[in-house]
Amino acid sequence: MVDVRRVKLPGVGVLHSFITDDGGKVGVIAHRSGHSDLITFSDDEDGSDATKVSLRLSEDEAHTLAELLGGTRITESLTALDQLPGLSIDWFTVDYEDHIAGQPLGDPAEHGIIGLTVVAVVRGESTNPAPAADFRVFPGDILVVAGSPEKVAKAFSFFRTGEAKKAPVDVSPGN
Repeated sequence: MVDVRRVKLPGVGVLHSFITDDGGKVGVIAHRSGHSDLITFSDDEDGSDATKVSLRLSEDEAHTLAELLGGTRITESLTALDQLPGLSIDWFTVDYEDHIAGQPLGDPAEHGIIGLTVVAVVRGESTNPAPAADFRVFPGDILVVAGSPEKVAKAFSFFRTGEAKKAPVDVSPGN
C-alpha cells in the first residue's frame, strides 16, 4: 500500500502526495474552489525545481483522470448506484457568488424541487450526512444530491441563481 502524505495548505486546500518506487513524488493539490493541481517533482534536498511539473485540472477533469487511473472503491460504488434508472447522484461545489452561499440549506420542496434529497454536505475534512434544513452552506462546501437528472439540474440552478427553472411543459395537441 502506498503511503500518502496529507498537508493542509491554509487558504488553498489540501496537498496529498506520495513517493513512487523510482523515487519521484506525485501530488494533488485539492483546492477549496473545487479544481485540482496534479504535480510531480523530485525529492532533491537542494530544492531545485528544475524537475517540477504542474497541471491544473477542473473538477470534471480531475474526476475523469481518477476514473482513468482506476478510481476508488467509493467511486465504483456510486457508479453502480448511478446506473439505477431515474436516479442521478451528483456533487455541487459552492462558490462565493452562488445564491446558496451563506444561506441555510432549506427544503428543496419549498422551492418547487420535489423528489430531490441533499444526501450530505462535505466541508473540508468532515461530512455532514442528511443535513437539516437550517444547516448553513458556505463557499467551498460540496453538496451531494440525489434525484432524477431533471431534479438535480433544477436544484443546481437554484443553488447558483436562487431560481428553480421549471422543466419544459409539453404543449402538444391533446395535452
